[in-house]
Amino acid sequence: MKFTIDRAALLRSLNHVQSVVERRNTIPILANVLLKAEDGILTMSTTDMDLEIHESVAADVTTAGATTVPAHTLHDIVRKLPDETAVGLNLADSGNIMTVQSGRSNFRLSCLPVADFPEISNAEFPVVFSIPAADLRALIDRTKFAMSTEETRYYLNGIYLHAADSDGTGVLRAVATDGHRLALFDMSLPDGAAEMPGIIIPRKTIGELRKLLEEAADTITVSLSESKIRFSFDHIELTSKLIDGTFPNYEQVIPKNNDKIIEVDPRVFSNAIDRVSTISDGKSRALKITLNGTTMTLSANSPDSGSATEDIEIHGNDNMEIGFNARYLLDITSQIQGEGCSMVLADSASPTIIKDTADNSALYVLMPLRV
Repeated sequence: MKFTIDRAALLRSLNHVQSVVERRNTIPILANVLLKAEDGILTMSTTDMDLEIHESVAADVTTAGATTVPAHTLHDIVRKLPDETAVGLNLADSGNIMTVQSGRSNFRLSCLPVADFPEISNAEFPVVFSIPAADLRALIDRTKFAMSTEETRYYLNGIYLHAADSDGTGVLRAVATDGHRLALFDMSLPDGAAEMPGIIIPRKTIGELRKLLEEAADTITVSLSESKIRFSFDHIELTSKLIDGTFPNYEQVIPKNNDKIIEVDPRVFSNAIDRVSTISDGKSRALKITLNGTTMTLSANSPDSGSATEDIEIHGNDNMEIGFNARYLLDITSQIQGEGCSMVLADSASPTIIKDTADNSALYVLMPLRV
């Protein structure tokens, strides 16, 4: 195998594929990137056995072939080469050494057999639909912060995606929760998605997909089976195993009888939370909210740091006290993109609904703290 490729194009693709590779693993082949060069195309593949990515890029292929080399090492080499240069890669006849050459720089990388490289993407995908890249970015951004990181409740370590009904209209719904907060986002149901199974997309897959979507074209093709999902766009294919578990009945968590409604400017609210929580205890991040007619008082106390209060104006006419984790509350209020933030409350011990007054596509539920 022998080919030459533009350094910028190679680096851009390596940036994508090498991030899937775990820095620490006990299987040597999983540290490598699979390189296949033929017909003017270089295809690079990496996997961690749960997630797999393929990306193709144009190259000047002199001799077709395939091999695997250490992914992070190759990425570091290419990253440190001068801009606007060409990189030549040449596989020795023995198949054990890959030479990387650019200008006066010359590197020799050890190779492992292509036959040892695993594939997870050989599967049938009976459900296929397309989704605008902007909608997929919004779906991820509006829910990912609520994903759990507790390995014991592995079924919460991702985003639950399914076809749902919203007031008689079919929607594609994403839900994430860690038990303390819940994020829900609806978008129009794409053609072909009505028969999709309810799936849980793993946290790592969500992170890798979101990075790739920064540079994605207009449309993403989503392919689904009972156990895998594939995202295809531009010259990239990202295939992932799904979490094998049952997502809890999230609708039971969404309160139906909250009767106290207040409205507040989300930016004023977020900034006040951020300022007052500077004082709050580092573990619980407890923030007390006191409603007094048209005024909301935010307060925090810490035995070590002192105390802080701030008053902001609201639209409402209720009186109550309730506590929240300031970090969780700030995560939610930062998602409100409109001019108004609505809080629907019941009492100091019940979950609160938070949403954008001008946008019904997203809804957030936050459990209170005792303060």
